[in-house]
Amino acid sequence: MVSEDNGVSDGRSARAPRGIRPLREGVGVTSVELFFDLVFVLAFIQVVALMEDDFTNHGVLNGMLALALLWSTWSIYAWLGNSLQARIGLIRIALLFVAVVTLVMAVAVRQAFTDIRGAAVSGPVVFVACFVVVRLVHLALRWYAVPDTRPHIVLLIAVPLFVASVLLFSAAVVPQRLFDDPWLVKASQTGLWMLAVIIDYGPALVIRSWGWHITSARHWAERHGLIVLVALGESLIAVGLTSSGVPMTGALIAALVFTIVTAAALGWTYFDVVAIAAERTLIQNPVQRRVAYARDAYSYLHLPMIAGIILLALGLHKVVTIIKDNELHHSSPQLESLGLHALYGGAALFLLSHVGFQLRITRLLRRVIWPRLITAVLLVALIPAAGRLSAVLALGLLTAVCVSLVITEVLVAGGRRKELREAALAEDLRPEGP
Repeated sequence: MVSEDNGVSDGRSARAPRGIRPLREGVGVTSVELFFDLVFVLAFIQVVALMEDDFTNHGVLNGMLALALLWSTWSIYAWLGNSLQARIGLIRIALLFVAVVTLVMAVAVRQAFTDIRGAAVSGPVVFVACFVVVRLVHLALRWYAVPDTRPHIVLLIAVPLFVASVLLFSAAVVPQRLFDDPWLVKASQTGLWMLAVIIDYGPALVIRSWGWHITSARHWAERHGLIVLVALGESLIAVGLTSSGVPMTGALIAALVFTIVTAAALGWTYFDVVAIAAERTLIQNPVQRRVAYARDAYSYLHLPMIAGIILLALGLHKVVTIIKDNELHHSSPQLESLGLHALYGGAALFLLSHVGFQLRITRLLRRVIWPRLITAVLLVALIPAAGRLSAVLALGLLTAVCVSLVITEVLVAGGRRKELREAALAEDLRPEGP
């Protein structure tokens, strides 16, 4: 993770190293970065699977901790890609290698806390080993290719990485040898993971300079918009995979329709105008002043947004599972408490995080903040009532609330929304300079 840059550079900035080409303003996301991001579709699916394997509050907490480490891994490469062109030279090769390691890490997410019986290699150790390799490759690239990476910055990155890695390796191998009580094993693992995540994220909150710049506002905004799409797509894939093999019924069709409409409504709230206004804020600020916006609004506040989508996906998965069980075993058609909280709480968390994102980065369209806050509060308040409905109707109620929010925002934003969209379209059509 990163913090605010002081704009100081040293002699290494005079010339780019061999095989490296710096990014320039106006450049968008490359196909190599898109390929790297696709790995996180599987990673997010595995986070949902991890939480479903241990469908308790403790299991959900473990899933959020795994997501936090996956997010910081993705985020550091987003920062790197905004300094260096990823489509050529050493960075392209390195990013493809990292994608391979991250794929193994993504598969190991489901076993990040507990081995599957009969496994030849420890799943928790594989996850941590991949995490360390990905971070070390990033650190090596940073030192070699980014001009403002001075030795003290390398040290400031390496020390927290070392401590976090030791804690994660300890969580993988120590608790099972110390305790016989399964509860103590789980609690100590989770505690060590929490410390590791705090150390991974904490330094960026207190250390002022890391030598980063936001060179291309377009690239930065696009990259984060695409990872939001990846998360929303994961929620659809999770439902689709769960639906395979389920007899086609009216309840299943309704659930599928509600799922895609809900995902589209949440995507609308992100992309319709606020993402445009946020990108314009970055464009209108000099390179050095963009870093604080990028750190707070994107690197940090996008994490709870993604977490909200993942929790929503868990709730959607439970809805389809209940439909399947009801058809096969005539079980209760209602969602249990944790499933309801994941479904409604995930959507509310996404909206609250997006409000924080908007408040941090743009003064435009403040009038849409209140409808989002009211909707988030309403979703939490509706959980008891939704618990008395069938799972499909509970999902339908969530969909209706999200669609109502979109309609309200379109009416409230009015002409300002049209101005922003037309200005963004005009910029997209403007030819690039030489």
